[in-house]
Amino acid sequence: MLMQQSASFCGAKASFSLPNLTLRKPATVPLAKKRDLPENSPTEQPNFSLKISNTFLAQSAIAVFSLGFIDAGYSGDWSRIGVISKENEDLLKAAAFVVVPLCLFLIFSLPKESED
Repeated sequence: MLMQQSASFCGAKASFSLPNLTLRKPATVPLAKKRDLPENSPTEQPNFSLKISNTFLAQSAIAVFSLGFIDAGYSGDWSRIGVISKENEDLLKAAAFVVVPLCLFLIFSLPKESED
């Protein structure tokens, strides 16, 4: 059996046919049951955790800060799109001569954490 439908859009009429769909039985979704594993099972998957030291995170943050000065001062993109003026770009370029060596000193002077 086909049902006739008609629709109008901006004054134009269109007709189309829809099949008469009836479900004979409700759909069921099979559910999987989780097996109970003993607590000391040899097949237990190892827990992988990413351990990053605070020193490494601090060194990374300092390096990104330093690279930001280099990018803002020397790329020319920021002044070209109007984020900073040409004078500020020149100031950042001069500041990079102080900030970058200071950041390098801080990166290498942070204490190293010994691995246990």
